[in-house]
Amino acid sequence: MATNLFSSFEPTTFSSSSLSLNWASSLIMFLIIPPMFWLTPSRWNYLWVSLISAIHKEFKILIKEPKWKGSTLMFTSLFSIILVNNFLGLFPYVFTSTSHMSFTLALSLPLWLSFMLFGWINNMIHMFAHLVPQGAPSPLLPFLVIIETVSNVIRPGTLAIRLTANMIAGHLLLTLLGNSGASCNLYTLNILILVQTLLLILESAVAIIQAYVFSILTTIYSSEVE
Repeated sequence: MATNLFSSFEPTTFSSSSLSLNWASSLIMFLIIPPMFWLTPSRWNYLWVSLISAIHKEFKILIKEPKWKGSTLMFTSLFSIILVNNFLGLFPYVFTSTSHMSFTLALSLPLWLSFMLFGWINNMIHMFAHLVPQGAPSPLLPFLVIIETVSNVIRPGTLAIRLTANMIAGHLLLTLLGNSGASCNLYTLNILILVQTLLLILESAVAIIQAYVFSILTTIYSSEVE
């Protein structure tokens, strides 16, 4: 039984001794996805390949650089990891790793840092030009440089917080509605089940959208580094 509202997001829940097995849920996709490419093509295989192909085309349009060939594989893998972990969190008694900053920040920070190092080392003039918006008045240039620098520095944090906050919000609402079921009568319970079903459908859409937004924004940040 949950001791408080946020106990479902506690990484040490259901752990034996000092070993927490909750984070193992983020590795389930490595056991599910690779084997299906070696099996006879099925509807699930066709659906997954179609989804990855569509995402690959989106990333290819955003990058627009011949020298970045093959980089879409990294962003497609990022989308797959986040999408699978978001959906796994919708199942009962499955730990939602994407609702923790330690997981989302571990995805966004290394990517952002590698983009920045690559840009500043290989094309410093271009990176400095990004700090000054085109056509900005001269008296405002110092302030605009500060604003652009701050907005650039907080990018990995905003990526991580956006994904974490959206996953936590839906799960908390489902938890609140589920805890109130014991005190409801039969009529109210039927309405509650209907509302939770609709909310679960909404959370499924949010899981897809947040994975897409995270990977698309990361691709856009990488395309700014030439």
